[in-house]
Amino acid sequence: MNIGEASERSGVSAKMIRYYESVGLLPSAARRTNGYRDYGDQEVAVLQFVRRTRNLGFSLEEVSTLLALWSDKKRPSREVKRLAEAHIADLERRIREMRAVMKTLRGLAQHCHGDERSDCPILDDLAAPRRTTVRPTKRR
Repeated sequence: MNIGEASERSGVSAKMIRYYESVGLLPSAARRTNGYRDYGDQEVAVLQFVRRTRNLGFSLEEVSTLLALWSDKKRPSREVKRLAEAHIADLERRIREMRAVMKTLRGLAQHCHGDERSDCPILDDLAAPRRTTVRPTKRR
């Protein structure tokens, strides 16, 4: 099947399929005599797996590890569980950070009159040299 069909069956856009090939998540597709990519059911299954893991918020590195574990039928499930639990812990940490950011913004918004006045406590706080807001950390 061509890339359009693989995209439709997997739910992954053609652009992302090309990207996943370029970063090595998906092996480069076989090529037809006309130069077009040619995908089979196995590639579609891999794309569906990648889409599902990405929808759950796993990083590309984590997806790569999960793909390797998925393809290794002799893998210990403890590795998969370890990755899932680490991801859960990361999500919980990010949720705490987002709640702190929301609390700060809510407080700033409550102090802003939101009328025709030019003074704005939100802008004043953002311009202040001190840090009063929680800054989310970057994902690995």
